[in-house]
Amino acid sequence: MTLPALITYKGEFGLLDIAAFGKRLAELRRKANLTQRDIARICNVSAQAVSKWERGCCCPDLLILDEVASALGVEVKDLFTAP
Repeated sequence: MTLPALITYKGEFGLLDIAAFGKRLAELRRKANLTQRDIARICNVSAQAVSKWERGCCCPDLLILDEVASALGVEVKDLFTAP
């Protein structure tokens, strides 16, 4: 069981359910027909990092959330909300 992480993004605070974020990220990535390696290249991280994000082991650095969202063709807020 993972505990929510306290995050701040663009001056706003919130709790991040890392496991739910990972599931949402994987869902959006598949919907965009991209591989973990594709996301890794775009965001300049390893494919293993993307795998860890999707498994809920950790979350991406907040500084690259814009890149992650852009790679998936969504807004940052869409990374945290179910469709």
